[in-house]
Amino acid sequence: MKKFSKLMMMLLVGTMALTGCASKKSDDSASKKEEGANEVSFMIPDWGVPTEEMLKDFEKESGIKVNVMTTSWDDIRNKISTAAAGKKAAADVYEVDWSWVGEFKKAGWLEEIEMSKEDIDDMKTTATFSVDGKVYAVPYSNDYRIAYYNKAMYDKAGIKEAPKTWDQVIENAKILKEKNVVKYPVSNPMAATEKSTTTFLWLAYSRNGKVFNEDNTLNKESALDALKILDKLNREGLSDPANRTSEEAFPKLSNGEAAFMVGPSSFVVKVNNPKESKVVDQVVPVVLPGKDKEATATVPFAEAVGISPYSKNKEAAKKFVAWYTSKDVQYKLYENVSVLPTRTSVIEKLLNDGKIKNAGAMLELSKMIETPFPNGVPDYYTKMSTEIFNTINQMANEKLTPEQAADQMVEKVNKVVAENK
Repeated sequence: MKKFSKLMMMLLVGTMALTGCASKKSDDSASKKEEGANEVSFMIPDWGVPTEEMLKDFEKESGIKVNVMTTSWDDIRNKISTAAAGKKAAADVYEVDWSWVGEFKKAGWLEEIEMSKEDIDDMKTTATFSVDGKVYAVPYSNDYRIAYYNKAMYDKAGIKEAPKTWDQVIENAKILKEKNVVKYPVSNPMAATEKSTTTFLWLAYSRNGKVFNEDNTLNKESALDALKILDKLNREGLSDPANRTSEEAFPKLSNGEAAFMVGPSSFVVKVNNPKESKVVDQVVPVVLPGKDKEATATVPFAEAVGISPYSKNKEAAKKFVAWYTSKDVQYKLYENVSVLPTRTSVIEKLLNDGKIKNAGAMLELSKMIETPFPNGVPDYYTKMSTEIFNTINQMANEKLTPEQAADQMVEKVNKVVAENK
């Protein structure tokens, strides 16, 4: 009986030991699984990388570790496409350019993101990353068009105020040129590149309130109106002919080679940076000129972050995106890496805190952002843009009149639309 009891005790102890080992292995497995769920990979160009301190703060606050994959902007799109072909995530969270939205959405490369009305209202550029009322990426780096005029040059020419209409822009440019204040008073892209397309988009939209019809076809009346302005600036020698081939139309303002420009919002800071500008304290950011009065809208060309539908850590990815685009983080991103916030409230705080100087109409325009695409950026945007900038360049080289350019542009863009229905 004693031998039997002893044997039973040994079996019981052995069973308990095995159970303990199994439990420990199970706990270790769960721990590893939980650890994996608390990590996210983040593919972003170098300009959008948060500081190590910011990332550590996020990890401490959320328990989520962020593995940053600093990647060239030019390479991100291909990496996302290649990974998605194998139903894998190039990263849990990645960069989404405004022009990629339609393509990425159609291909199924973006997870829908829930946003509050308050956040959407604070980030006007969100409309660019929305399709059918659903948000597919959250903007983090702002870029919208602002008009700039060199007040010192205008004063020298005897012009007392900033132009409010394009007729005034052209009239002022002629005076500036005649008085030898500056050889080419206005600087605008005319080369066969994307910058010519975006110039056409904001010009047509800010003057006419539309670029495309509700069926995504090009609005001919608006297109012709914008082309006539671009043609007049070019043919009357008010814009540098070098802009027909050069990508350097915008820097001409900060180099003191132009008196007026509509360009990226980043130039608010650039024109007053002695390392980048020869016209410090001379340039004033103003509202875009319109047809009969100042424009009532401007157009954004922002950068955003989206979540891969193939991510295995979607909940952690959502928390990271919410943190990365939050008010506090946008403020710190500007302070540390000069990323202009997409939140109007943060731009206002930066201005009030004196972090951005000589901002002029920057805040006012941040509240006037609208998308020119009635149905969201189309998945065939790249093809459409190619037809637009090639036509503009042909007109700039005086191979087409504005009327001929409008006819050609409408025909080719509408063909692209028809082929992609």
